[in-house]
Amino acid sequence: MKVKDIGEFGLIDRITRKSKDKNVLVGIGDDAAVVKTEGLQVLTTDCLVEGDHFRTDWFSAKQIGMKAIEINISDIAAMGAIPKYVLVSLALPKDLDVKFVEEMYQGMWDSCDKYKIDIIGGNMTRSNQIVISITIIGEADKKNLSLRSGANPGDLIFVSGHLGNGKAGLRLFQENLKGFEKVRKSYLEPKAQLDTALKIAPYINSMIDVSDGLAPEIRHICDESKCGAIIYKDKIPIDDEVRDVAKALDEDEYDYALFGGEDFELVYTVSKDNLGKVNGFLVGAITENKEALLSFKGKEKKLSESGYDHFL
Repeated sequence: MKVKDIGEFGLIDRITRKSKDKNVLVGIGDDAAVVKTEGLQVLTTDCLVEGDHFRTDWFSAKQIGMKAIEINISDIAAMGAIPKYVLVSLALPKDLDVKFVEEMYQGMWDSCDKYKIDIIGGNMTRSNQIVISITIIGEADKKNLSLRSGANPGDLIFVSGHLGNGKAGLRLFQENLKGFEKVRKSYLEPKAQLDTALKIAPYINSMIDVSDGLAPEIRHICDESKCGAIIYKDKIPIDDEVRDVAKALDEDEYDYALFGGEDFELVYTVSKDNLGKVNGFLVGAITENKEALLSFKGKEKKLSESGYDHFL
């Protein structure tokens, strides 16, 4: 059965469910959702386009749905906020199989269930390719709100986990390289670091998620905080399997970590007074000058390369 066989409203009936959240006063079925909120609202949106952010011959429908939710949760996590509600807008080919859409939504619902959040509305239209636009609304206490602009000279820079997995996984598919199942899965099924973010939010000065690579994320913090940074190359945490992928392709695993993106780990800065209150991998420090530098074997160079850019 194709999407064109049941139409927009028939498809909506098959992929939606009623919200269990008592604060959702009006959910799916009206012109807009209505929710009762308290505290600060934190909103993010991201768009995934077939052929750019995913390929249906690499990702299962379920994995596409999971990724769509996880990468948006990652943005909410980086703000020190708690995700609450999801809006999903889809552009779909009319000849797309209904089962594909149902499985994609199952992936979305699986991720939503993990974070105890609801899809409460959205939109649907026709397109020549699959486009998924996700908006997530979260809530945050002012004292836990984490911005890019809060870093101070003397802060130490941490990352929450290993980097380079996203780019290494992409290269596996691009080069049709077999094996390396751990890296392959981390690329196909990225995970937001929400639990970590909420634990460290009260003790950090700034935070960002690694969607474009460590180097550009550090530069974003420096630009917003009006400061500089030094990154210790040999301190960047890289999984052994990522190193093996880079070796097999005669590439540099540090380029994967610094410029690859789609790791969805967290980068955060911490004052020395709060060091004992956070976990992670120490990779650098915030400085007074406004340059972002990479240090290795006693030499320093400017981090001048860009991370992933949708228009380059």
